[in-house]
Amino acid sequence: MTALQPDLPILIVDDEQDVTRALERTLRINGYNNLHSISDSREVLDTLEESNASLVLLDITMPFISGNELLEEIVARYPYLPVIMATARDSAELVVDCMRKGAYDYVSKPLSTNRLLASISGALEVRELRRENEALRNKERQGELAKPAFFREILTQNFDMLSLFRYIEVIAPSSQVVLVSGETGVGKGLVAQAIHKASGRNGRFVAVNVAGVDDEVFSDTLFGHVKGAFTGAITDREGQIKRAATGTLFLDEIGDLSLKSQVKLLRLLQEKVYLPLGIDTTRKTDARVIVATNQNLEEMVANGEFRKDLYYRIYGHHVAVPPLRQRFDDLPLLVNHCLRLAADELGNRGRGLHP
Repeated sequence: MTALQPDLPILIVDDEQDVTRALERTLRINGYNNLHSISDSREVLDTLEESNASLVLLDITMPFISGNELLEEIVARYPYLPVIMATARDSAELVVDCMRKGAYDYVSKPLSTNRLLASISGALEVRELRRENEALRNKERQGELAKPAFFREILTQNFDMLSLFRYIEVIAPSSQVVLVSGETGVGKGLVAQAIHKASGRNGRFVAVNVAGVDDEVFSDTLFGHVKGAFTGAITDREGQIKRAATGTLFLDEIGDLSLKSQVKLLRLLQEKVYLPLGIDTTRKTDARVIVATNQNLEEMVANGEFRKDLYYRIYGHHVAVPPLRQRFDDLPLLVNHCLRLAADELGNRGRGLHP
């Protein structure tokens, strides 16, 4: 196994020195040599302040300062630093609490070597993505929009939204999946269309809402079928993934997808291949995929409702759309726009609003 070598140490925090020594031995055998262990939880924040880390492997039950308390402090101070929690109590309530507080992952004691290594490998990859995204965000905060026309459907004058647009311009040409998150009604579909326009792709923008769709309907909708594939399949049906060739496939409400359908989507994203119903030969796709959700996918992963490997796959780039209550400066634009629409529908010029 070839380990991704972190530029900063992996910080192991556990009050039992036998545990830290065993962890160090396991990690070194598997190629991780940049390690730093702490047995006194009171030293953790000072250590991070002095030298930082690539990730933190953190025990939950410790004297002085508990792992849960440290987790909140670490997430608040170092939002791009992944934290893996180690716990002897494998309860769903505890796992959900850790994930809600910002933990990247959790591992149960006694630690399984394969499970631990997989978690560390994933955490280091996510850290690299977070650093890349932060660099991109810093880049996009500088200067004006290159093509404001890409965003003309979204009415805003809010600084955070304009920064988001600049970020979109930077990531749009990438082939990586984009996760668009936000509450219902914030305009995730419009943001997805803007990403497609800014990508420069010459294919279509194809939107599919997967909410409430069972596995058979999902497969048929996305991948299509050939005549005779099942009772009632009297003609070939082109799947939406084929319609999105050289363009963008937008999957809305991805959090509602069944676990069985999640496996099929994961294969599509990993291998860029799919299998229409009724044939045995896979087909390739070059469509770029954008997904959107109003749900907390981290909690769903912790509850076993959303596949962890799919979650990491769709997190190539993340666009979090803020709700209107966080950008009240957009209210005048939106109110006047709605007023004009109402006036046009009623066939008159309309009136202004009282202050």
